[in-house]
Amino acid sequence: MCLGIPGKVIEVYERDGTKMGKVEFGKIKREVCLSFTPDAKPGDYVIVHVGFAISILNEKEAMEIFKTFKEISRIEDEISN
Repeated sequence: MCLGIPGKVIEVYERDGTKMGKVEFGKIKREVCLSFTPDAKPGDYVIVHVGFAISILNEKEAMEIFKTFKEISRIEDEISN
């Protein structure tokens, strides 16, 4: 099973011939390879798995995923209390 995390592309650049970008996950920013999503641009949301953006999402889809993550976290908190 794989887990991909949505993040927002904030910068796109090339490094050694490879399309790369800075992607923001909440308050955390990470460098991500954008080779599998060559159309990704700043402002887009992408699903990232092990440092590679594997698909582009629209903003509505990304917000739905964030909402689901918050709900899971809330349920986990209720269970552990």
